[in-house]
Amino acid sequence: MTDPKPAIKKQSPYERAGRPAPTEVRVLTEEKAFEIDYADGQRFRFTAEFLRVQSPSAEVQGHGPSQRQVVPGKRDVGFVGAEPIGHYAIRLKFDDGHDSGIFSWDYFYEFGVRHDEVWRRYLEELELNGMTRDPAGYRH
Repeated sequence: MTDPKPAIKKQSPYERAGRPAPTEVRVLTEEKAFEIDYADGQRFRFTAEFLRVQSPSAEVQGHGPSQRQVVPGKRDVGFVGAEPIGHYAIRLKFDDGHDSGIFSWDYFYEFGVRHDEVWRRYLEELELNGMTRDPAGYRH
């Protein structure tokens, strides 16, 4: 009788990079942007809109893949603040009142590496659902 092989967990880009620490985090309220630099030299820049519609909160992600929500109408969203969560994450506060997403350093790294793919998929989901990025959120 042989022992079953243990499942191999797929590593995230952050884990493959050796879990580099963030060296600088910038919330650019006027530019509606967020920047993060990592010790391995990676630097990522995100719009407030991208982070709002990809928020790791249960409101957006649900409690499983089938519950994930497509969030329309956030083209003009900005930041009103941020607060550190321990040594592993930051809570971003958006000007539409959303503040329940806790963004880990791993989350930023993953979405930095996969930004174009994630953004393209989001735009396709909007189109499929008759939604837009504009504040009204839906095509007329």
